[in-house]
Amino acid sequence: MKPTLLLLLAVTVLSARAAEYSCTISSAKGAPVADAVVSLVPLDAPVPPVPADAHVEIAQQDQEFTSYVTVVQAGTKVVFPNRDSVQHHVYSLSKPKKFELPLYNPGKAESIVFDVAGLVTIGCNIHDWMISHLVVVPTPWFAKSDAAGTAKITAPAGRYRLEIWHPRGAVAAKELTLADSAATKETAVLTLKPDRRVRRSVGTKTGGY
Repeated sequence: MKPTLLLLLAVTVLSARAAEYSCTISSAKGAPVADAVVSLVPLDAPVPPVPADAHVEIAQQDQEFTSYVTVVQAGTKVVFPNRDSVQHHVYSLSKPKKFELPLYNPGKAESIVFDVAGLVTIGCNIHDWMISHLVVVPTPWFAKSDAAGTAKITAPAGRYRLEIWHPRGAVAAKELTLADSAATKETAVLTLKPDRRVRRSVGTKTGGY
């Protein structure tokens, strides 16, 4: 009975120390901003290691990457399945992880572990319009803003460096403190650059220009 009691007490203490952080992000014009990556990097405590089985998918489907923005903790495996009816050649020239997955067929999947924090921009050598941003962060406490511009994170109480990133060139950072069992709500306004993504031609089977 004693070990069980101690375990229950430990879980209760950890739960009591959890804090809720919410950030609602808008553009300078007041529109909600989706796909912004919000992360909390602890300043006074060690970062928990990534689970050994941690993995996410960035699939190729309908000749697009899904999703456009993905965020993971450093050390996470990313699986790249080809769910299309054509071949893809996935690559990145980004400093945190340069890689190349040469032509592979529909139904196949490749995987890579991303162990260095930073931004990895991913493309396809065959389909120029295909682009995906993988944000590798040094913390397990992160979220991506939804269609309403809101990102929510549950993290232990303590001091953090808040970082916000968006693919249209907006970056923000500051220090904040989360209190025990408290909810912190903030707003952020980002000045976004124009969306420079290459667009697919409409009505073509290949999705070419």
